[in-house]
Amino acid sequence: MITSEDIKRRLWDGANDLRGSMDASRYKDYMLGLMFYKFLSDKTLEAYKTASGESGTEAEIVGAYEQAYDSYGDGLIDMIQGILGYYVLPQHLYQRWLKDIREGSFELEKVTESLQSFERTVATTGDVDDFKGLFSSSTIDLTDTALGSNLNARSRNVRQLIELFADLNMVALQKGDVLGDAYEYLIGQFAMESGKKAGEFYTPQQVSEVMAQIVAKSTDISSIYDPTVGSGSLLLTVSKHLTADERKNLHYYGQEKNTATYNLTRMNLLLHGVRPEKMTVKNGDTLGQDWPEDPERPSEGVQFDAVVMNPPYSVKNWNQEDLKVTDPRFEIAGVLPPASKGDFAFLLHGLFHLGQTGTMAIVLPHGVLFRGGTEGEIRKRLLGRNLIDAVIGLPDKLFTNTGIPVTVMILKKNRSLSDPVLMIDASKAFIKEGRQNVLQEKDIAKIVDTYVTRNEEIGYSHNATLKEIQENEYNLNIPRYIEAIEQDIAHDVEAHLYGGIPTRQLEKLTVLHDFTKDVLYAACEEVRPGYVELTKSVDVLTEDVLAHEQVTEKIATLTTAVETYTAAYWERLKQVADVDEIGPLKEEMLTEIKDVLAQFKHVDVYAGYQIIAELWEERLAEDTEKIVLSDFYEVGKTREPNMVVKGSGSTKRTEQDGWVGAIVSNELILQELYTTEVEEMDAKKEEVGVINEEINELVEAAKVEESEEADALGDALNAREDDFTIGNIRAELREVEEESEAHRLLTKVRKLVEQRTKFNRAIRDEEKALNDAVEERIEQLTDAEIDQLMYKKWFGNVTQSMTTLIEQPLKDELDILKQLKERYRDTLETIDAESKQLEKAFEAMLQELVVTE
Repeated sequence: MITSEDIKRRLWDGANDLRGSMDASRYKDYMLGLMFYKFLSDKTLEAYKTASGESGTEAEIVGAYEQAYDSYGDGLIDMIQGILGYYVLPQHLYQRWLKDIREGSFELEKVTESLQSFERTVATTGDVDDFKGLFSSSTIDLTDTALGSNLNARSRNVRQLIELFADLNMVALQKGDVLGDAYEYLIGQFAMESGKKAGEFYTPQQVSEVMAQIVAKSTDISSIYDPTVGSGSLLLTVSKHLTADERKNLHYYGQEKNTATYNLTRMNLLLHGVRPEKMTVKNGDTLGQDWPEDPERPSEGVQFDAVVMNPPYSVKNWNQEDLKVTDPRFEIAGVLPPASKGDFAFLLHGLFHLGQTGTMAIVLPHGVLFRGGTEGEIRKRLLGRNLIDAVIGLPDKLFTNTGIPVTVMILKKNRSLSDPVLMIDASKAFIKEGRQNVLQEKDIAKIVDTYVTRNEEIGYSHNATLKEIQENEYNLNIPRYIEAIEQDIAHDVEAHLYGGIPTRQLEKLTVLHDFTKDVLYAACEEVRPGYVELTKSVDVLTEDVLAHEQVTEKIATLTTAVETYTAAYWERLKQVADVDEIGPLKEEMLTEIKDVLAQFKHVDVYAGYQIIAELWEERLAEDTEKIVLSDFYEVGKTREPNMVVKGSGSTKRTEQDGWVGAIVSNELILQELYTTEVEEMDAKKEEVGVINEEINELVEAAKVEESEEADALGDALNAREDDFTIGNIRAELREVEEESEAHRLLTKVRKLVEQRTKFNRAIRDEEKALNDAVEERIEQLTDAEIDQLMYKKWFGNVTQSMTTLIEQPLKDELDILKQLKERYRDTLETIDAESKQLEKAFEAMLQELVVTE
């Protein structure tokens, strides 16, 4: 039961195994190109199968296609061409390469010949440009020595790559966008491996999501344009957030300067099920002559409902065509962007192609917000015409090709004159993964929600009026409009001098005041007006706060709300029947948890959102995909081979090591249905632990020179001196007198080692028997047991995780209270007393000194 996650893992592992030292940005062209050719071959066979009514195995269909071509020739090809808009001849099918590999007659030249044949066939169709040049030698050069130093090495490496896709039915995988997702995943993985070169073809998914969701939520979209399209990921991310009906009518436009990346764009769109007639992609320079132009209106650009772009940053010498300010794209600015920085040139190009009711989202370096000169003039003109809708500051190190922080700018042409510019500072909302910073789903959701609602939040978002912007001389640098929240509480001089916690600082603990004010002040004693001391430790106070009636009531209410939420979605998740239902169900769950948590004051709604987002990522996404392929209870009783990698280098191989449940994990069955056996085994392991402690003590004692243990046990240690060897112990016992201390110690060690061996053998045998029983149990699970196990897997920790969202802000403020208590503990008086005590001690030491000559 293969899922999209299985395919992703397998293909990426295969890529890493096969590419050797070849640069990832280059290897991707070979891997993704051949994967796409397999798709073209599979689609050709599917078209033939459907049109002819043939049935049978793939090999039988291939044979029938070959015979039909011998009989009908061009008539058959014209039929397939009419269905698909392209075709692959029988002798050039991917399946023919695989047959040659199996028969030992594979030749690299046949691959080159097949790719060139496809290029020739699409070149003769005249009106279909979507497939032309996909396999040109500039993209897939099978003579490249990076693939292997000689013909045999290149042939072997390409053969292994071809076999990687052998058993994948690309037509079946295209349903539900499994194939497209896998392709997009590989592009993203290659981007991470490519470092700086990734900027040529990939926008990080997290940044794409911010832009795509904003565009999709604010505009009715039937056409979308990316002037620096890269791999097409931005276009596809926007389409993912549209309804199925909207996607059917969506026309994709893109332009890409790099030929290999341009080819990648077309492959990516086609693999995601975009029909050739719904995509128009050009290989060209966006900052050269304008494209696309409206054929009915010369010198006027085609207008789009949405424009999204992640252009290369601050391109130098961008004006190679010697464009003038009279170019229609730049007229609105009144000046040309500086030749040393192309950022505004890309922005103005996109804006020129934006429809009157459309939305544009563009990623730019922060410099565009505040640089002066002609860029300042352009910014002033755009703001004066009220075209900038929002400025979103993102963290640094989001991109693999640059560490600089970036901004997403949103532009619209239909804004009212009084509409402010929404400023969002999301620069601190991230987690670190290795050297990169990453936006979590909760961070993306908060940005998008803030954009949609135009909500203002201190330290995060602000609606800047034109008057404010003018006062700042049209400088859009975000810190001018959003002040960072001061995390540290200011020091109180009087409290430092005389002690006590200032009551005005206690009043800033708003959560404690709202929930448990009475408990807080009951633990305070006034030491002088405006200052108090705690009469309880913060640890005791924490217990009192969390046990407070209002807190426990809130937790109980939230528990009920969350259990109602999970119960409703439990039933729906079990019954999901179509892969197209999965995405909308996930979005619904994420939206509803925000509504549930919004009813509770001081609860971090987006922290709860992240809990459900991670639940989907770690469990629900893959499980629901399997349920769709079968049935909840059927798949719950299904077990699959547990495939593990063994060996390394030339001996590396994949072997089966037992069985695992398709969705019900073996560990869960063990924990829930074999609790007694697990407890008994844990007890034995604890006994082994006790025995090991005794043995370790004796080992350490045996290392102490001239000790009784060293004399008696030293020779019984193994070569590493970290344990005793039973053979050494027995040998030493034969050498010592029975009544001696040495004999007693050796006998003690022997019994301990034998006892440990006995326990370990029993544990090993019991674990194997228990694992075998679990593997057998999978197929015999009852529906009730599956319900019990799967509810535990999906929702077992959700309620507890959600209720901590009530406790956490209380604990955070109690930590602040602890800091305040410690901060003001040492007063001037206590410091002075300690100083005098130290002086006395020093004087006493001086008196004891004896001066000798």
